[in-house]
Amino acid sequence: MIFLTLYIDLIGFSIIFPLGPDLLTHYLNLEGNTGALGWMLGQVNALAHSFGIESYAPVLFGGVLSSVFSILQFIFAPFWGSVSDRRGRRGVLLLSVAGTAVGYFLWLISGSFWLFLVSRIVSGAFSGNISVATAAVADVTSRAERSKAMGVVGAAFGLGLVTGPGLGAFAARYNLLDSHPSLARFGINPFSVPALISLSLCVVNLVWIKRRFKETLSAEARGAALEPRLRNPISAILGLGNPALRRANLVAFVFSVAFVAMESSLTFLATRRFGYTSSQNGLMLAFLGICAVITQGYIVRKLLVKMEEIRVLTIGLGLTTIGLLMVAYPGAPWLLYAGIAVLATGSGLVNPATSGLISLYAGPAEQGRVLGIFRSLGSLSRAITPVCAGVLFWWRGGTSVFIAGAAMSLAALFLCAALPKPVK
Repeated sequence: MIFLTLYIDLIGFSIIFPLGPDLLTHYLNLEGNTGALGWMLGQVNALAHSFGIESYAPVLFGGVLSSVFSILQFIFAPFWGSVSDRRGRRGVLLLSVAGTAVGYFLWLISGSFWLFLVSRIVSGAFSGNISVATAAVADVTSRAERSKAMGVVGAAFGLGLVTGPGLGAFAARYNLLDSHPSLARFGINPFSVPALISLSLCVVNLVWIKRRFKETLSAEARGAALEPRLRNPISAILGLGNPALRRANLVAFVFSVAFVAMESSLTFLATRRFGYTSSQNGLMLAFLGICAVITQGYIVRKLLVKMEEIRVLTIGLGLTTIGLLMVAYPGAPWLLYAGIAVLATGSGLVNPATSGLISLYAGPAEQGRVLGIFRSLGSLSRAITPVCAGVLFWWRGGTSVFIAGAAMSLAALFLCAALPKPVK
């Protein structure tokens, strides 16, 4: 049930991923360099030019736009997690999916850039589904089975991120205005079909949760939870009383920076090094996602039967470091794919082990809040890393990004050495 809830949600969430450059072109043609779009693009161009970059501004713009969504996730994920600790998972899932549906509806009718920006803000503010669903996994599993079950969350995440971008690229080929130009007065735009698919998936998820999702959190645990409130996420992280929780979140954040830097730079590296086309890059990203899904859905579950979470985490970080260095080395395409397979396998071990450890370090009445903090740190890395990695890529070359990512992964490996063994 939780797997399907997450999978449907993440397909809708990731449909927009391949559309960034075309969205920019559309709104530029529609509005020119005026209003919110003109101001934002002016800031992006100034930043690009300060680094001597002329051709990167559209890509940097896409990074800034995705950062708006990620920053809102960073702020609201701990809040929705806390609300679910106090009020229950089912109601918060329904509310967050309904709010996300409103965001997709605004995208459907976003005939202007400011309305599109509002749609991203609304979707980001209500994006608490993942942390709440992850907390629900913790509710329904024993401590001994916790980390293995987190592999299901990772598999749904990976499979959704493989399916969504391909569906978005396919749906963007269909423009409702070609056959019905009069719809423009209602805000229908060339990207309304991808938006409509995302909205439809949200409605399906809403009905699915309403009919099939049973509350997973006991009344006793809800009564022991803290009263939720929206607060500075950095204060929430620093306010974690358990040193093991703070260190595990630090390991997760450092690793996430390394992984997001790779993720946001890989297609540019392949294009520059081997002249890959969009379809070749799509196949490469699909290969990365499939490797991660197999690892999180099957391999990690087998390993966790025989090994403790910290050991699996250590192996994962080691493999990720090796994989990033393999990708950095300017060899043949087969070496690039081999490096991708190694780092995807490594990251597929890291994510369930990390979320499992954090859940095990936390008490039953704080699962939503703590896992919300964990997810918010991932959002923070997605907010800041693509822009930083992009600047480094175009300033010092693609190899430098992957060497820096390997150094970050190695740092996370050293940090996890001091993690205590969780009690099961």
